[in-house]
Amino acid sequence: MRVLGIDPGLRITGYGCVETRERQDQITLIEAGVFKLIHGSDKRPVIDRLLELDADLSSLLDRVNPDVVAVESLFAHYKHPTTAITMGHARGVILLAIRKAQIPLVELKPTEVKKSLLGFGHASKSQMQAGVQAALSLAELPTPADMADAIAIAMCAAHRQGCVV
Repeated sequence: MRVLGIDPGLRITGYGCVETRERQDQITLIEAGVFKLIHGSDKRPVIDRLLELDADLSSLLDRVNPDVVAVESLFAHYKHPTTAITMGHARGVILLAIRKAQIPLVELKPTEVKKSLLGFGHASKSQMQAGVQAALSLAELPTPADMADAIAIAMCAAHRQGCVV
């Protein structure tokens, strides 16, 4: 089974695609990266960044052809409602692209992803990066953190789907 994990963001959206084999407890990293929607001092309107996100994600879905896509659910502090609303825009574009591609969707809470990978739900970004590196036996630390988070989301979804013991 091929699982694509997405860590939504309006500045940087991370993605990671993993594959599992039947009757194996092994996960292989297929592809990972980020969509950088703001470049340097780029001040493009939000709508232009959302259009770019839609185009980039649609292309990725065609290229990696996942069996399921896992997206981190929205996590927001009430102290920053504008950030939550803006993140909601990016997440909406992502969910729509997945639906248009007719790919099954799994939504995961950030604490669920962290607990699945590290055993506790309040891990730091650097702990998540190290956990992904160790779990997949990667030669280098997966950077940026958005990419590592997306890989962890895909791994958690694979476990949840019963693909990996």
